[in-house]
Amino acid sequence: MSRILACIDGSIYGQSVCDHAAWASERLEAEVEVTHVLGRRDLSSVPADLTGSLDATGQEVLMAELVALDAQRSRLAQRRGELALEEARRRLEGRGVTAIKLSLRSGDLTETVNEADPPPDVVVIGKRGEGADFAKMHLGSNLERVVRAGHRPILVASRAFKPIRRVLVAHDGGESARKAVDYMATSPLFAGLEIHLVHAGADRREVSDALGEAHALLSTAGRSASTAVIEGEPDHVIATYVRNEDIDLLVMGAYGHSRIRALLVGSVTTEMVRTCLIPVMLFR
Repeated sequence: MSRILACIDGSIYGQSVCDHAAWASERLEAEVEVTHVLGRRDLSSVPADLTGSLDATGQEVLMAELVALDAQRSRLAQRRGELALEEARRRLEGRGVTAIKLSLRSGDLTETVNEADPPPDVVVIGKRGEGADFAKMHLGSNLERVVRAGHRPILVASRAFKPIRRVLVAHDGGESARKAVDYMATSPLFAGLEIHLVHAGADRREVSDALGEAHALLSTAGRSASTAVIEGEPDHVIATYVRNEDIDLLVMGAYGHSRIRALLVGSVTTEMVRTCLIPVMLFR
């Protein structure tokens, strides 16, 4: 049976993650496992070093109070996670999902995703976690780490779900874009959807050949696809196309360069995920 891993926390994206997972579950006839990871920072306090201002008795009393506080915080974090998972179950059941598994884990989200057994067909995660700065549209701290470390399609949920009918593939001719098209040609997730293959940049022979191969592969698989080459910077071209063509889902390769290079010249992946108001499916 196909399997979807939906990652939730205490952010406002939790309901949207469940809605996107339900959409994928219906099309793939898949089980949805909802996981809530209690990060290490949620489970322990880091006391200030007060050894220089306290005698032995004072230190002992303080440590006992900190241990009690840690235990209380741990219980509260666990209960909060359990409530979030139960809310997710109700949300999924309300959208018709019957095969649901809930898991509450401690540790690191990236490790949880990578060590999932069996590996999920799709991972669903929100654009921003509860620790992100929404006012500045910062992405969640875990998102890039999960995407860079994984080899499964990552569906990054937008703020709210809406029916998905039109899909834009930002096709740069690279390996990740080819991987995305291969997946779209074979996965029931994209059956019956309107697919737009768009290359942002100069119209060169190799670009036309790559788009032609992608179009042929999708057409052979019975997918409805069109192609376009639009000159301009990728982030601007893609964002404009999404708005003008009423695109519901953006598909693209993720983080084709190292973190260092992205730091120096910027990342199209990060910019598109950050600014697009629609869900984004990323392939590595």
